Amino acid sequence: MRILVLGFTGYLGRHVVERLRALPGTRVLGGGRSAGAEFGIDLATARPDTLAKALASAAPDAVINCAGATGGDAVTLAEVNSRGPAVLCAALREAAPSARLVHLGSAAEYGPGTRGIRVTESAATRPLTPYGATKLAGTITITTSGLDAVVLRVGNPVGPGAPLTGLPGRVAGLLLASGGDPDAVIRLGDLSAHRDFVDVRDVARAAVLAATAPAPLPRVLNIGSGSAVPVRDLVAALTHVAGFPGRVEEKGGGSARSAEVSWQCSDIGAAGDTLGWRPSYTLDASLAALWAAVREGPSPRLDGGRAP
Repeated sequence: MRILVLGFTGYLGRHVVERLRALPGTRVLGGGRSAGAEFGIDLATARPDTLAKALASAAPDAVINCAGATGGDAVTLAEVNSRGPAVLCAALREAAPSARLVHLGSAAEYGPGTRGIRVTESAATRPLTPYGATKLAGTITITTSGLDAVVLRVGNPVGPGAPLTGLPGRVAGLLLASGGDPDAVIRLGDLSAHRDFVDVRDVARAAVLAATAPAPLPRVLNIGSGSAVPVRDLVAALTHVAGFPGRVEEKGGGSARSAEVSWQCSDIGAAGDTLGWRPSYTLDASLAALWAAVREGPSPRLDGGRAP
C-alpha cells in the first residue's frame, strides 16, 4: 500500500510517518516543502494541474494531509488551511480519484463549547478565530468533494516534539531555559480554560487507522481524550515532571481564543465505533515524553506554525 503523507516533517506528520513505517507492506511517501521531500508540494501555492502531476507520479492508495498552519496572519491561515485542501481535492479527483484522503482538521472548528458537554461531530460549528474558520473551510471542501475522504477533528495534541507555537511546547521550552533556577518565574496568561488534550502518538494511530480502514467512513471523526482538563493543571503537571523549583505567575490576558473558548471537549465515541480507536496515553505520560524530548534536544521550530 502506497501512502503519501503531506507535511511529513511537521509535528503531526513525523509521528504519522513513524507509525506508518511500522506497518508491514506499506510504502511511505513524503510530500511537503522541506528539502528532503520525495514530492515537493506546497499546498498554499501549488497549481491544481501541477499538483495532479505530482500525485499521478506518487500513485498513492491513500493520502494523509498533515499540512496546516496554526499561526501567522489570516492570509497565511487561509492559504494553507482553506486553499490547501481545495487544491488537493481538485488534484486528487484528476490524478488519483480512488485514493483515500485523511485530513487532519481541528476541534477549533466547533468554537466555544458548553461546560460539561462533550461535543459530537454533528454539533454546530461556530469558530471564533481565523484559524478555526479556515480549518472549517478546509473541512467543508473535503467533506463535499465526493472523494473517499474523512476529516479527523483533533483536540489539542501534546507529547514529544510539541512545537513552540503551542502552549505545552512553549512551557516546556521555558522550563528548560530556567535551568533549575529556584528564583525563576514563568509568566503566562490566563490558564483557566479547559482543553481536550490528546497525545500526538494517539493522533498518528488514528490517522493510520483511518487511512487503512474499509470504506465507507463517516465524513468527520473527533479525535481527543474525551476529557476536559484545566490548562492550569497541565502547566502544573509539566512543572512537576520537570522538577521546576521556581514559580508560575498568571498575569491575565493571554490569547483571545482562550478567553472566548473557555471549554472544549470532544465526544470520541464515533472514532471508537468506526476505527476501534481509543486514546492509549495518559496526560502524565504525554507530558513525561514531551519533557524527555525537550531535554534531549531543542523542539523543532516551525515556520510560522506551518508544517514544512
